[in-house]
Amino acid sequence: MQPLGVDEPTVVGPYRLLGRLGSGGMGRVYLGRSAGGRTVAVKIVHPHFALDEEFRARFRREVEAARRVGGAWTAPVLDADPEAGVPWVATAYAAGPSLSAAVADGGPLPAHSVRALGAGLAEALAAVHELGLVHRDVKPSNVLLTLDGPLLIDFGIARATDGTASLTSTGVSIGSPGYMSPEQILSKGVAGTADVFSLGAVLAYAATGQPPFPGDSSAALLYKVVHEEPELGSLSGELREVAEACLAKEPGERPTPGEVARRLAPEGAARLVAGGWLPGALVEQVSRGAVQLLNLETADVKESASGPVGFSSPSVGEFGPPPVMPVMPAVPEQRPVADTVPPSDQRPGPGKFSVTVAAGSETVGRGRRLSCTVALAVAGAFAAVTVGSVFVLDLLPKDDNDSSAGSDSSYSSPPTDASSAAASVPSEVPARYLGTWEGQATGLDGTLPMGTFRLTVKKAAVGDELGRMRQTDVLGGVCNDILTLKKVTKTELVATSVGAKDNHSGCNPTAHTVRIKPVGDDLDYTSESAAEGNPEARMSKVN
Repeated sequence: MQPLGVDEPTVVGPYRLLGRLGSGGMGRVYLGRSAGGRTVAVKIVHPHFALDEEFRARFRREVEAARRVGGAWTAPVLDADPEAGVPWVATAYAAGPSLSAAVADGGPLPAHSVRALGAGLAEALAAVHELGLVHRDVKPSNVLLTLDGPLLIDFGIARATDGTASLTSTGVSIGSPGYMSPEQILSKGVAGTADVFSLGAVLAYAATGQPPFPGDSSAALLYKVVHEEPELGSLSGELREVAEACLAKEPGERPTPGEVARRLAPEGAARLVAGGWLPGALVEQVSRGAVQLLNLETADVKESASGPVGFSSPSVGEFGPPPVMPVMPAVPEQRPVADTVPPSDQRPGPGKFSVTVAAGSETVGRGRRLSCTVALAVAGAFAAVTVGSVFVLDLLPKDDNDSSAGSDSSYSSPPTDASSAAASVPSEVPARYLGTWEGQATGLDGTLPMGTFRLTVKKAAVGDELGRMRQTDVLGGVCNDILTLKKVTKTELVATSVGAKDNHSGCNPTAHTVRIKPVGDDLDYTSESAAEGNPEARMSKVN
């Protein structure tokens, strides 16, 4: 999720907007919250569609139809305003990654998960088709994986754009290459059987980690869908048979959604989901995302205002909002603490946290300073409201000889003797940084959950590629950045980060500086990207 830009609204209808979840060809999607505290996903169509009267009429009809979709495996429409200056629709928000993000991060799903996924989506399509609707864009990014089962999302707008003057004049096709049915590609008319073809492609992707029609360009994908057989890899047994049937070139040869559901789950998808349908790693990810969502607060702004999300909670003195505790890893890891801490407390056990609060004029966070009095007040507040947790406070400023201090001077010439060699700065990445690191990130000084950051660092000299950063936001959207090493100092690596060319439009493409510092056994990752809210992450080594 991205923070709101200065040109973006903070209020839509009765909903306060907390951040931007993503964007596409039809509109932008925001995370919103109602006055009663319900969290929703608000999709706002692009303004140029609002000028198309035919689009408005179709959008109005499709919203009314989508309101009737109340199946267990779809995100229901809660509210909409087709008559607004810019039409919008609000759906229930589901905490869980998209199928595309889950597979990109963790690989193919196990067979029992794919079976429950296919049965749930098939039941959802059966309910949709009974209402006379066709989804037309069933693909991995439109499938959310929640603890309560899979959800098919993005109803209404994709269908509403079909046939408008705006789209027919530019030749835009509805659907996603590689998941569109042959009849969609050839413009032969689309019925519910097109959704079944897309369902088969989604099942193959979930089970193998690869789309059944791979290709490097849209043209290649479209050609393969029409003329070639799907590549199903290691998919076997009944799952392979179902996928092959769904991917038949001729619409009449494909099974109905109800038949697919009965083959995969004779007793219903709910029975499969109730037994625990997601692998453990995904269950943990979804749970963390749900907890982070609870920490989000609605911006306290006037309805006419726009710009980044502000703070609605009272500040601590004049020093900004209350601190937000980071999400701790499932298995506590060792952290450096003050020398005065007894040895028995130097490795926090379950339920123990290590909190560092600077004293005097030490800087905390970004440009924020706390006096020793305020630090003690915060510590006292923590002690008053915490039961069963131990907070270790380091209230004294760092010593001048602290090894973490040091200058920021970069390497300039080789050492001339043994003593200077020990004090010199390395010219390439030290082994301490190498490997794969992962952790939870926040933006806007810790108030905005940014999802999971996964950083891979390799050996590099200045000017070479340092590694890759993958961000998976709380909704499962993925952005990849390429890091180029800019400078090596005694205390940190400085790199330039640029978005990968194949990122979706919701990712930040602008080059920005990132800093990577060792902290105990972990790494601190700081991005100087104001457009993203200056994300920060504490990462632990995973490989």
